[in-house]
Amino acid sequence: MKGVLRINPKKYMEAFVPSPDGSADIFLDGIAARNRALNGDVVVVKVLPPEQWKVLYQNVLKFGQLSNWELIRSFLAVGGDLNERTLASQMVPKAPDVIVEAHYNEDDEVIGKMKNVVFIFEQKHSRAASGFLKFLPNKNFAMFSPVDHRIPRVNLPLADCPADFVSRPGDYENTLFICRITHWPADNNFAEGRLAKTLGQAGEIEPETEGIMTEYDVDFSEFSEEVLNCLPQDLPWSIPAHELSRRRDLRKECVFTIDPATARDLDDALSCKQLSDGNFEVGVHIADVSYFVEDGSVLDQIAGKRATSVYLVQKVIPMLPRLLCEELCSLNPLTDRLTFSVIWKLSPEGKILSEWFGRTVICSCIKMSYDHAQSMIEAPDKHFSAEELPPCSPNHRIHEIQEAILDLHNIAKQLRAQRFEGGALQLNQVRQTRLQSGHLLYHQRVLVEEFMLLANMAAAHQIYRTYPELAILRRHPPPQSKMVDDLQEFCDQMGLDIDFNSSGGLHRSLNENLGNDVYAAARREVLTHTCSRAMQMASYFCTGALKDENSFHHYALNVPLYTHFTSPIRRYVDVIVHRLLAASLSDQHCEHKEVHKLASHCNDRKTASKRVQESSSELFFAVFVKECGPLDSEAMVVGVLDQSFDVLVLRYGVQKRIYCNSLEGLKAVHFRKVGKRPEMTLVWEQGDPSKESTQQEISIFTLLDVQLKADGAPMKYSAVLKRPSAYV
Repeated sequence: MKGVLRINPKKYMEAFVPSPDGSADIFLDGIAARNRALNGDVVVVKVLPPEQWKVLYQNVLKFGQLSNWELIRSFLAVGGDLNERTLASQMVPKAPDVIVEAHYNEDDEVIGKMKNVVFIFEQKHSRAASGFLKFLPNKNFAMFSPVDHRIPRVNLPLADCPADFVSRPGDYENTLFICRITHWPADNNFAEGRLAKTLGQAGEIEPETEGIMTEYDVDFSEFSEEVLNCLPQDLPWSIPAHELSRRRDLRKECVFTIDPATARDLDDALSCKQLSDGNFEVGVHIADVSYFVEDGSVLDQIAGKRATSVYLVQKVIPMLPRLLCEELCSLNPLTDRLTFSVIWKLSPEGKILSEWFGRTVICSCIKMSYDHAQSMIEAPDKHFSAEELPPCSPNHRIHEIQEAILDLHNIAKQLRAQRFEGGALQLNQVRQTRLQSGHLLYHQRVLVEEFMLLANMAAAHQIYRTYPELAILRRHPPPQSKMVDDLQEFCDQMGLDIDFNSSGGLHRSLNENLGNDVYAAARREVLTHTCSRAMQMASYFCTGALKDENSFHHYALNVPLYTHFTSPIRRYVDVIVHRLLAASLSDQHCEHKEVHKLASHCNDRKTASKRVQESSSELFFAVFVKECGPLDSEAMVVGVLDQSFDVLVLRYGVQKRIYCNSLEGLKAVHFRKVGKRPEMTLVWEQGDPSKESTQQEISIFTLLDVQLKADGAPMKYSAVLKRPSAYV
């Protein structure tokens, strides 16, 4: 069977491949079991016969009683991957790779436990890493030690090192380098590689950021002249008359954008007007990127390779040149712009009465921020002055814009309610989006989001109806069934009434059954975190590659067909969808251009972009802790292991692991499991030796006081449990 390898970043000896039926994960124990595959690689694995498995059970299990897949599932941890649990407390293989070994060629035999157990079907990992050099006396090579412990240490030629490295190795102890693996012998724990670049001092933002981007193979180079020459050279650019004549002219309509105040790439706009029959004409207008990005051009090739813009804390690595993102395609106010629109006739309740797709031209009358729109929603009777808002077109009164926003808000509420009543699920985990004066800022874009979802669903139906073998859609499989069963049992034992039977039931119970006190949101976040670990990733796919329409379903949205249409400035899939839509409207024949391979590539780049964004946020928060810490906060326990526990730090929205062996004054740790519920007792020494030790109970949802403080290593910080004052 084939699958994507996931290596536990906290326990790099453990790795997983999803089972073909999506019910659970297959566990690979030890580096040898991976046969030099790296995180993200597509690998082929084969399950050993049950009689070759060596398992430590608290209760005796006879291998003959269960099928292979039941046995595999029995290895899987409650509520998530085995990587978040203590192997000793569950079922543990006695030796590496006794659970899974694999080969690829049909003529090969399943051989030794330490050899040839995984065939690398496709290398997805970049084979690049940031890390540090270590001098090895009496050797003609140096050792490279990656920051990411999932990547092996690498031997590289001394000739690649700085000229004075041999004589002054201490000068480079804190210098970050980039190394690329060139070869990894099958009989060696160390890979071979070449030093690619000196990044700079560890702990500094830019070298660390470049290291992250290089590891995830993000192309952050400047666009070449050849690429830029694909765009109009005569600026300022105006829409050619012949192009205007081919489009529906909406420039006199009240169209506006709603985005974060600092946004520069405005790729979606909205319009709404009430009709004489009491219904509404609602439009979603998306920047027509495909007009400028000609299929097969050099610009198209580089956009396809990048596949997505990458959003770092301090900057954006754009998929397309800034001239296109921020000028030619950005729906800037008071400027004629080319768009691809979907326009509906909607009832006040949000029922679609009619639908129209087509290429259009608009002139946005105002650039609204989320705050501006929210102010209008919160004060519907207020008359806003021109001074309170951004520059507005003289052709549209402020009151007209406010009415449109209020109508859109009311329809959006109806659409949202219908979505969740119909069974949609939203697992929004807390995340820091921006640091400012020590506070984390969050944005809601509910109003805009509802109409973007509606447009994406409409586009999906249109392209699939026309091109059933070539449409590129987005699917979201249901959660792994074994994990859901274990989660249900865990919640039952915790006294939580959580419905896992459907996405809608899960959404309702997460939002209704966790109380309404000051810590309800924290409990919801903890449970959301737990539930998210059972969820599978959403992914793009070509409809011709999957024959069963039931597998097209999007679990979280609970809709049969979904795609991405609304962000072509930053997502290449949306550009492809625009081209398919344009072809469908003119009954053009669409050629097969390896859509399945393209979908797979976009999945890879989207995942990499997400990891880079998370790493960037973690990097900046580590700097924040170093500059402003130590930071005190309440925290809620998310998970309990045998010698550590994970907490959600409530004030800052970060999750950290607290290791018991790092707690001063801790005398003993007692871990136990009550059914599926892990619990821990901490035994604290008393300040007064004459008094007995005091105990502190730790379990899911326990509230604790913690402190975040910088570690000795660059860009690292840890969470420490503050010893309860009563025990000091």
